[in-house]
Amino acid sequence: MNYKSSSLFSLSYLTKSAVRNLLFWKHVDWILLLLTIGLIGFGALTIYSIELADGLEHSFQHLSIGFLGVFLAIAIARYNYRYLLKLHWFTYALTNISLLAVMLAGVSAKGAQRWIPIAGFNVQPSEFAKIGVIITLAALLHNRDAKDISTVVRTLAITAVPWGLVFFQPDLGTSLVFGAIVLTMLYWANTNPVWILLLISPLISAVVYQLSLPLWLIWILLIIAVVYLTQRFKVVAILSTLVINFGAVEIGKLFWRVLKDYQKDRLILFLNPEQDPLGGGYHLIQSRIAIGSGGFWGKGIHQGTQTQLNFIPEQHTDFIFSAIGEEWGFVGCLVLLAVFWVLCWRLIGIANQATDNFGSLLAIGVLSMIAFQVIINISMTVGLAPITGIPLPFMSYGRSSLLSSLLGIGLVESVTNNRETRRILFKKGK
Repeated sequence: MNYKSSSLFSLSYLTKSAVRNLLFWKHVDWILLLLTIGLIGFGALTIYSIELADGLEHSFQHLSIGFLGVFLAIAIARYNYRYLLKLHWFTYALTNISLLAVMLAGVSAKGAQRWIPIAGFNVQPSEFAKIGVIITLAALLHNRDAKDISTVVRTLAITAVPWGLVFFQPDLGTSLVFGAIVLTMLYWANTNPVWILLLISPLISAVVYQLSLPLWLIWILLIIAVVYLTQRFKVVAILSTLVINFGAVEIGKLFWRVLKDYQKDRLILFLNPEQDPLGGGYHLIQSRIAIGSGGFWGKGIHQGTQTQLNFIPEQHTDFIFSAIGEEWGFVGCLVLLAVFWVLCWRLIGIANQATDNFGSLLAIGVLSMIAFQVIINISMTVGLAPITGIPLPFMSYGRSSLLSSLLGIGLVESVTNNRETRRILFKKGK
């Protein structure tokens, strides 16, 4: 009798496990997963073409890390993302500790201290910190209405700690990604859009002031008009706006002194790289030449002259889009942009269909991380934005960057997987 009971229990457990596995594969967002895998494969192919004469090391590593990351993403998707609610302060603490460890015992390269050597590999904690911040903010905002100014201030204060640790590594690119994540998640949590505009207005003021004083005055007048038309306490709001924007100009001067020389060159020379064609403007000039020479259909894989003759240093990382433009042409670039657009569209759809605010905010956080990096990376390779060292997600070579992006995809897949499972159980009346 006991043997039969034990056998029946084992059979029941195996049956339930099989059903769970079937439900998981049935409710995976295949469009999101397959697009991600396709981008990784295309990235490896492009890296292989870039380094054809130097060996297959980076393309092989890109594929290997991509395979590992997809495996981890699927593993994460199998578990309920809601468990992270109980761990968000632990996640936040681990994020800050890892960033502090970089400052104390990190490895320096190219003027920045961003890496920690682990098992023979250099790991970049700031990349994984983006996922930590997304989880933390989603947990903080999921049961709070961000229409309350105190919630906005609390959110910004909590984000300021990892942001500051990243900024002073220095890692300007990743710190900008942090800003995009927090502002997008605040907007999704019903923060007044005018408040978000006021939050980014100091940064815009600091930049525009350095470019053109008349343009800066027009910006200040525009902000004052928006505040006057939308805020209740008009006089206080206008005075506060003026103080913040004037203060931003002075703070901008202070931050300018903190930046490294190569960072200053990147911010200045994107407007006119011909001022220093063999120095700070070299990357951008060669990138434009490569993309323009690709024409409509491209020169073909392994056929790009700028790419194959190594005119663009480190092209397999931040400037991989220039190789795509040269070898795959306008059509290849357009297809790549379409793939990223569909991927972001799926993330928005998952955020809209999530069964709770926490899952919705997780999806929006991952969306903002990926979309911002795509926009800035492509913009900087064609001269529409300063060179900030932001990689192209899933495409650029970078172990930590690729893994963190795939961890984000895993979290989103967990949101859609558990959404569907919950609906099935609800329909059965359980």
